[in-house]
Amino acid sequence: MEKVEYVGTVYLLDHKYPEPLINHSIKKLQQFGIKKDDIEITDAPENPKVGSIVVEVFPYHMEIARVRTIRNSSFISGSVATVELKTDTEGNYID
Repeated sequence: MEKVEYVGTVYLLDHKYPEPLINHSIKKLQQFGIKKDDIEITDAPENPKVGSIVVEVFPYHMEIARVRTIRNSSFISGSVATVELKTDTEGNYID
């Protein structure tokens, strides 16, 4: 598994998803070499910097992206990786 290079805070965007999904997403990010202490769970990052990692979580995958540009307090990012979040037949996150 490839490591994600980053400096500083990694923003995990949470749009009020269930706790098991967020916890599994953090676990997957750790498998990519991101330290748990460097992950900030937020609905919108405040003052992200160019080069920061932003992770958008969805029920069955997450998009890891790097901030390329900041305009008018908004950021534009480019995808680094898409990670599948697998579940078993009962809907519990696995792997």
